[in-house]
Amino acid sequence: MIPPNLFQLSSASSTIQLHLPDGRVLTGPRGAAVGDFLSAVKNDFGAPVVAAIMNGELLELTRPVEMESACQPVTMDSADGALIYRRSLVFLLEMSFRELHPKAKLTIDHSLSSGGYFCQIAGRPALTRAELSALNKHLRALVKQDLPFVRKEVSRETAIAYFKKLKHDDKVSLLTQHNKSTVTLYSLQKRMDYLHGYMLPSSGHLKWFQLDLADGGLTLHFPRRHAPTELEPMGTYPKLLAAFRQYGDWLSRLGIDNVGALNAAIRAGRAAETVLVSEALHEGLVSQIATQIAQRNAGIVLIAGPSSSGKTTFSRRLSVQLLAHGLAPFPLELDNYFVARNQTPLGADGKPNFEAIEVLNLKLLAKHLEQLINGQTVQLPRYNFKTGKVEKGDIIQLQRGQILLLEGIHGLNPRLLPARLAGRAFKIYISALTQINLDRLNRVSTTDTRLVRRIVRDARERGYSAEQTIDRWESVRRGEKEYIFPYQENCDVMFNSALVYELSALKPLAEPLLRQVQHGTLAYIEAKRLLACLEWFAPIEANLIPANSIVREFLGGSSLKDFKVWK
Repeated sequence: MIPPNLFQLSSASSTIQLHLPDGRVLTGPRGAAVGDFLSAVKNDFGAPVVAAIMNGELLELTRPVEMESACQPVTMDSADGALIYRRSLVFLLEMSFRELHPKAKLTIDHSLSSGGYFCQIAGRPALTRAELSALNKHLRALVKQDLPFVRKEVSRETAIAYFKKLKHDDKVSLLTQHNKSTVTLYSLQKRMDYLHGYMLPSSGHLKWFQLDLADGGLTLHFPRRHAPTELEPMGTYPKLLAAFRQYGDWLSRLGIDNVGALNAAIRAGRAAETVLVSEALHEGLVSQIATQIAQRNAGIVLIAGPSSSGKTTFSRRLSVQLLAHGLAPFPLELDNYFVARNQTPLGADGKPNFEAIEVLNLKLLAKHLEQLINGQTVQLPRYNFKTGKVEKGDIIQLQRGQILLLEGIHGLNPRLLPARLAGRAFKIYISALTQINLDRLNRVSTTDTRLVRRIVRDARERGYSAEQTIDRWESVRRGEKEYIFPYQENCDVMFNSALVYELSALKPLAEPLLRQVQHGTLAYIEAKRLLACLEWFAPIEANLIPANSIVREFLGGSSLKDFKVWK
């Protein structure tokens, strides 16, 4: 028992302490910015420090510290750190571009898997190499000057008036449809803009970037998380770019190219129209893919894509279209070709790696596929997930007009099939490749779209909390980056499963789940970020969504849930 006379009222100390996760303690003046505290240890981490988690809340480095706190530095190799760096770099690019080309507009269009954004330019001809060089030189000069990014809270009316003066209609539409009374703007010298999310303190932090001309616009190249101070070589992604352009054309047809326009359409009673046209565009593309398969006379169809891309619904919609073309797909489950559990390869951590391609018995798979497309009878294996052993499965023989349909994460990996079979395969990559943006600078990440989809589905089908799904997401993404994304260009066709209205449809179910995530957890920070994004979307009623929509795979009520092709 501590004697009570040891406790007494006193004046606040002029210094306070921050407690780091490793037990070290930082002491500094009360009211100093958290970034100033962390400057004492900034070289002790594997990547630059760009923010901090203080008492369970993500904060900018400029936030004053007024009380003793637990502090976890956030670095560029983390998910939040990477977003803060990229967002700040977009802001710097916009400020520089606006100064050099005041009558033109820059739009952050889509992401590049090598680490970067493709940016479109409107209001002027494409940049010349000399103009790109001048823009790059101007950016580098701003970085060298280390100019502050000043955070300002202004009224919504003030922000709308400011953007009206600049003729930034996308931001005016976004803010007009929103109900918040204040808006956070950031300024660089005399220019301001709205960026959705936290920022770095100044331009001097933005040392790693590269600008290149591309397809009438430019690419803003930045580091990826695994190498936060390096730039990877820019790859070429013709099929991915074609999918992006197609989605842009779809948005033009709908007359909806940002969230403000989407919200305006919903509030004007055009939600049903938006849903129906979006679904018609999807169905038309599925039909085109079925036609290509029929014309190719493919014996095997491979479907691959990351988590929550809508593979299940897509596969069944494709099966319906194939049946309409006189082809009967035979779904072959790759899971049954798992090797026995005691033969499962181990990962770097010494634990079984169930996502590695070596988990499949590739020789047996190739043998069976060849026999089946040649009309022979085959006894399939059946993997027993309880015992971890391989058992005897069904005996099958393909009938005339039947083709094999294989769905799995390794569908585009060239190691899956030997060359003699790969030539008979039609390969499809599916993912939510794009999403409508808040405005021309603020992207809605397609990874976020897939995570929201998964949170809603996991809660409904598996009873998982949003916290549990978020905690698993980083591991899911690591597997995708290693086993799926490197092979996406190996496909014959890409199917973009994103739908312009889907976050409006998922919002009513996702928000209550995200609000249940407990404060103080890492999942809470992610949940708060997703909630901030969903705030911008006006909701739509689920009864407007067709029963065969990909969104139904996550919302529930899909007419394709129990769909099976006869064998």
